[in-house]
Amino acid sequence: MKLVEFLPLEMVLPDLKAERKPALLVELAQACAEFSTEVDPERLIRVLRDRERLGSTGVGDGVALPHGKLPGLSRLLVGFGRSRVGVDFESQDGQPAHLFFLLVAPEDSSGQHLRTLARISRICKTAAFRERLLDAVGQEALYSAILEEDGRE
Repeated sequence: MKLVEFLPLEMVLPDLKAERKPALLVELAQACAEFSTEVDPERLIRVLRDRERLGSTGVGDGVALPHGKLPGLSRLLVGFGRSRVGVDFESQDGQPAHLFFLLVAPEDSSGQHLRTLARISRICKTAAFRERLLDAVGQEALYSAILEEDGRE
C-alpha cells in the first residue's frame, strides 16, 4: 500500500493560512471537499473535531495526522498541508505542528484506515524527510518529496 494511491497532487497544500487548530481543520476539510464531491465540508469538519476531542492527532516532531471516518465516502482520501508559521496542535512534545497529513476514510474501512495512518507515521519519523517537506518550494516539490519517500519501502 502506497500513499500515492490516495494522495492526489491537488490535495497537496504548500501554504496553509490557518494559525489555530479549529481554523486549520476547516481549511483542510474545505480543500478535501473541493477535490471530492463526496465530501461535505461541514460533516468532515465535525468528524475531525470529534476525533480531536478524543485526543490530539499532533504526534510531535512538527507533524499532525488529523483523520476520521466519513459515512458515504467510497474511497480513502489523503491530503497534505504545510504551515510555515506552525499551529499549536496540542502535540505530545508541546511543539507546534507544521506538517499535516489529512486522512479521510470510508466508515467501514478500519484496516485500510489504520494501515494508512501507520504508513504516514512511519515515513514521518525520518528527520531528513520532515526537513525536506519544510524546505520544498511549491506544490510539485512537496508532492515529489512525498512520492520519493513513499517509494523507499
